[in-house]
Amino acid sequence: MRFAEPLQLQGGGTLADYTLVYETYGTLNADKSNAVLVCHALNASHHVAGMYEGDPKSIGWWDNMVGPGKPVDTDRFFVIGVNNLGSCFGSTGPMHANPATGKPYGASFPVVTVEDWVAAQALLADKLGIAQFAAVMGGSLGGMQALAWSMMHPQRLRHCVVIASTPKLSAQNIAFNDVARQAILSDPDYRGGDFYAHGVVPKNGLRVARMVGHITYLSDDDMAEKFGRKLRNAAEGNAYKFDFGIDFEIESYLRYQGDKFSEYFDANTYLLITKALDYFDPARAFDGDLTQALANTTAEFFVASFSTDWRFSPERSREIVQALVCNRRRVTYAEIDAPHGHDAFLLEDARYINMVRAYYERIWDGMKGQA
Repeated sequence: MRFAEPLQLQGGGTLADYTLVYETYGTLNADKSNAVLVCHALNASHHVAGMYEGDPKSIGWWDNMVGPGKPVDTDRFFVIGVNNLGSCFGSTGPMHANPATGKPYGASFPVVTVEDWVAAQALLADKLGIAQFAAVMGGSLGGMQALAWSMMHPQRLRHCVVIASTPKLSAQNIAFNDVARQAILSDPDYRGGDFYAHGVVPKNGLRVARMVGHITYLSDDDMAEKFGRKLRNAAEGNAYKFDFGIDFEIESYLRYQGDKFSEYFDANTYLLITKALDYFDPARAFDGDLTQALANTTAEFFVASFSTDWRFSPERSREIVQALVCNRRRVTYAEIDAPHGHDAFLLEDARYINMVRAYYERIWDGMKGQA
């Protein structure tokens, strides 16, 4: 979907003549009341579920959650996945040509925020004729977007589903993001963000950024169970190599993840999205009072966290729940004892999946009751 009207950005600039790529699943009903918006996290996209024909590796990033008979049942709901501005998966971003210059935006692409993404998503919903979503849903950074929807457009969603998220990043989280950004910025191939013109990619910086990020998505218990102190060359007698290469399985795994990431993700996009994470703090305009920030919300809420998620810990989800309770909002909270760290929101955990399924059953039952 192309938008010619300039989008006013929170940072003061504008973005003109931009495109949003989106994907839909299921069928929009006659009164357009069954639409669910799924907001994506850092390295995901509009491709939420299913596979593209002929490509078995193209599985959607939340395929275990969205689809026929799944918790977000596309036999009932019309699900929309939108690729955010600044991404590298189709929507206008740093890799695209700036209409003013005809050259890729590169580092000149404006810094965008969670609120900017929500504003663009709302414009897309307008063009699709969807006045109100049955639910807006997201995990991690997607959960921030869902929370922002409830505050920016309170009348445009009936339910807000916030999973493994936070009302703002901690200082430690911001620090991890900055270390990852510095890895990219200090890579000689970054070329001030204009590496496209030089035919290079700052792969070393992207590798390290992904390795840093990936460590934070896993729990200590999960890493210990999967890798422990296993040596990569165990078959050769469990001997240390006594050099700076790969000795341990965890080193091999992280480098594999870093290499894979550097092949498909854009460095400028990584900088933009991690900065959007850092800037999100809706309570900042209310002297840090989250209860006041959420005072104008009208949706019902489902909030879920995971016990071993130390990046977006249960304490942060409880802050959201407490603020909602203080505002007398209807809120369901699930704190799930799972060993997988932050990545748990993407994985199969029967308790988690069943909780989401039960909540969407309630949404569906409420829709039938209104019919």
